[in-house]
Amino acid sequence: MLAWLLIIAVTFVMGRSFIDFIHVGKMQTYIRRSGFSLEFFYMLLIIYAVVIVGFGLIYFVLSMQDIVLVENGELRQVSILDALGQAVYFSGVTMLTIGYGDITPVGIGKIIALMQALIGYILPTAFVLRLVQYQDQSRNQ
Repeated sequence: MLAWLLIIAVTFVMGRSFIDFIHVGKMQTYIRRSGFSLEFFYMLLIIYAVVIVGFGLIYFVLSMQDIVLVENGELRQVSILDALGQAVYFSGVTMLTIGYGDITPVGIGKIIALMQALIGYILPTAFVLRLVQYQDQSRNQ
């Protein structure tokens, strides 16, 4: 039960980050005439970090309940700190769509990894669209 509450809390924080990124009214940053905002770029990096760590925590919590990640096709007994590192590493590799294949998800981990890979694939597009939208807003003002 505690594991699911933690997963819900992590999902809420990640969802809140996306909502803040999407809603124009929440952001006070406007694109400068150069077309690039350093603050906007930092915000994207923070969102990536939140999602990578968030999904890493989800993988970690689920691995404490059942097997979610398998390293090199073998089930290994690792310490809690190593399991957390493995979960965050797998999350980063999945989010950035690198997919080395050294760690593979099992069971529900496959569905979670697919959702994360989709977010990792769509987020740069959303960033570019948001950049274009801010440029249009700044021209109209």
